[in-house]
Amino acid sequence: MPREYDKLVRDDIPEIIRESGETPVVHVADADDFDRRLGEKLVEEAEEFAESGAVEELADVFADVFAVVDAILARRESDWDTIRDLAAEKAAERGGFDDGIVLERVEEGRPDAR
Repeated sequence: MPREYDKLVRDDIPEIIRESGETPVVHVADADDFDRRLGEKLVEEAEEFAESGAVEELADVFADVFAVVDAILARRESDWDTIRDLAAEKAAERGGFDDGIVLERVEEGRPDAR
């Protein structure tokens, strides 16, 4: 019985499947579909880590996210320097994730100054 995927995979996956004795059914995404599927792949990878929480999974996720972002940058004729600059700007404006701050809610008005 066939297993259904309908998702973007790394370029060598069809050959790896063939080597295992199975037959992959694939197509090449057009430009718009490719862009959409790259975005879906980012979400998929983040969800995989969120589900497991394992450091080993994080290494796999990072490798895949890195490759997906690299493809997105190439398609948009951009580069990693741009990403690093934008990330540094955001960190300077909003901070990082070092302190474990959890925003529970935002209430109307300002607290009373006493």
